Amino acid sequence: MTPVVEIKKNTPVVEIKKNIRKSMPLYLMFLLPFTYFVIFHYAPMVGNLMAFEDYSIVKGFFHSQWAGTKYFRQFLTDPYFWQVVRNTVLINLYSLIFYFPSSLVFALLLNELQLKMFKKFIQSVTYVPHFLSTVVVVGMLVNFLSIDGLINEVIKLFGGEAKTFMSMPQWFRTIYVGSEIWQGIGWNSIIYLAALTSIDPQLYEAATMDGANRWRKLLHITLPGISTVVTIMLLLTVGKMLSVGFEKILLLYSGPTYETADVIQTFVYRRGLIDSDFSFAAAVGIFQSLLAFALVISANQIAKKINGSRLF
Repeated sequence: MTPVVEIKKNTPVVEIKKNIRKSMPLYLMFLLPFTYFVIFHYAPMVGNLMAFEDYSIVKGFFHSQWAGTKYFRQFLTDPYFWQVVRNTVLINLYSLIFYFPSSLVFALLLNELQLKMFKKFIQSVTYVPHFLSTVVVVGMLVNFLSIDGLINEVIKLFGGEAKTFMSMPQWFRTIYVGSEIWQGIGWNSIIYLAALTSIDPQLYEAATMDGANRWRKLLHITLPGISTVVTIMLLLTVGKMLSVGFEKILLLYSGPTYETADVIQTFVYRRGLIDSDFSFAAAVGIFQSLLAFALVISANQIAKKINGSRLF
């Protein structure tokens, strides 16, 4: 006869309590980031109500008069709408074309270096700008590009004429994207360098035996080996296309450069904080988030169809 096994009803509860006590340090470690996200990321979402209200600081979120989509329509019909959207898209598009591949190309070139000491030196030098604050970087740009700065001194040395780069609208996007490349090329290459280490060295050895040169190895082994990482990074970059570096633009731009420098975020800053039009600024912010969400979804579906890689 099969022996009867007595099932204790309280056993699962006891085990759960024991596991909770055992994992208590992990729960306590999780509590800090959880609290941070709740306070600074989820709780402020209540402020989105302002976009649909004639918000009053005195009445608050829940007692201000309802306005519906008034401020969304006001933004979409604003004569300045297309200019700020155009500037935002163009700056991000230039960043996508020049800034995004710069880190990948740099990582590939760095990976080809044979001297370890020289490789570490190059990495250290290119990582440093990432740790400089935006204020310091903008200060350096202003000094270098001023009428008597280093760049103009070099131009005059070769017989050229000094230019006021910081007040010339046609130079703003070049200055912004160029400074972004200088500041982030080394730091962003870390992800690609980590991905390169996961490629099986035996593939390169087999390719060498077959007579493949460095260019062939790059095309047929290296790039396919990190294609998934590149796709994910591209999707993340596309998702941030409408959230261009607000701090740097705010410090760099001036009246003469509004034509090409004023973006959605700086526009929201002026209307929301300086003009105290909180409802309008909240509506513009939601509009920007919806566009960014649509871009991520579209890019994710395109990447899925092209090479099967996707973010979600």
